[in-house]
Amino acid sequence: MIQSNKDIETDPLRFPGPGMLERAAQLVRFLRKHCPWDREQTAESLIPHLLEEAHEVVDAIRKGSDEDLEGELGDLLLNLAFQIVVAEESDSLDTESVYRRLEEKMVRRHPQLFGNDEHQDWEKLKKSERAETEGVLAGMASGLDPLTASYRIQERVAGVGFDWKDYRGAREKVVEELEEVTQAAEAGDSTGLEEELGDLLFAAVNLTRLAGSHPTTVLARANMKFRNRFQLLEKLARDNGIIIEESSLEVLDSLWEKTKKT
Repeated sequence: MIQSNKDIETDPLRFPGPGMLERAAQLVRFLRKHCPWDREQTAESLIPHLLEEAHEVVDAIRKGSDEDLEGELGDLLLNLAFQIVVAEESDSLDTESVYRRLEEKMVRRHPQLFGNDEHQDWEKLKKSERAETEGVLAGMASGLDPLTASYRIQERVAGVGFDWKDYRGAREKVVEELEEVTQAAEAGDSTGLEEELGDLLFAAVNLTRLAGSHPTTVLARANMKFRNRFQLLEKLARDNGIIIEESSLEVLDSLWEKTKKT
């Protein structure tokens, strides 16, 4: 909820503004007042735009384009400001309350930086903020993609000690799950196979986490590597008069091996 001016005066922020978020909100307020399309938007109608802009920011980061990133971050900032202003119109929050809540959370979770305590595990700090009746997995966003959801589940339970000592345990679990996939496939058990494939993917995410990486990051890189190599394979095929659709797997494998050496 929005705090009164009296509350703000007696409880000053550690990093006072105003700043870019407030300026973006002012822009949205102007657009809501003068543009029919902007005025009719709701928090829900803006969700697709918010998600799209977040993905475009990620694409710009992965491309390594500072110019694209600057533009996409601006678009994302606009969408964040839009959500705040729409909520502000119902008197449920504003830029001040959003930032205040963010700062208070970061102060709580960085006690070593703000003189409150020594460094503490991030997940344990988050657990202390949840109600005693809530489990470790309570409050997770339902809209997370499956890879990220798996990672966050594993990260949370690891925070209370339910974890392998290192990546070796997770690697052995991947080997175990792969064998169970093979058994289900050979038995012709389609339902069991689907379940075992899910377990295998979950185990692979855990191995990735314990190896120090995030599954969405490494998979995105693998996708890009495959795309680049396959596009090169297509070029090699064209240069050699090979029609991919009419070629054997052996021929395509030979071209694929050549792409690895290029």
